[in-house]
Amino acid sequence: QVQLVESGGGLAQPGGSLRLSCAASARIFGFYHMNWYRQAPGKQRELVAGITIGGGTAYADSVKGRFTISRDNAKNTVYLQMNSLKPEDTAVYYCNAYPVLATNNAYWGQGTQVTVSS
Repeated sequence: QVQLVESGGGLAQPGGSLRLSCAASARIFGFYHMNWYRQAPGKQRELVAGITIGGGTAYADSVKGRFTISRDNAKNTVYLQMNSLKPEDTAVYYCNAYPVLATNNAYWGQGTQVTVSS
């Protein structure tokens, strides 16, 4: 069983920055693509950014150029650097581990709240 623990959420002003962290309880980056999702009140959960086992990255159009996903293999941690934050970025952000092998389980963190407001 893999545990994912997010941290780094909080309150930021429009135009500000936050960095989210997702610490995995095991060395999984060779077997799982890692993603950040978010869910705003009354909306569906949406994929924000992802990083593959090979290090390739992808972003939702709404955050492209503002958010950066990265990982530290030695620390088993994935990051989401969020710059130029907007009120519409307000949501609960979730870390997700998506298995390369379909026979493995996917894992989710508990979520961390990000609120962008003046």
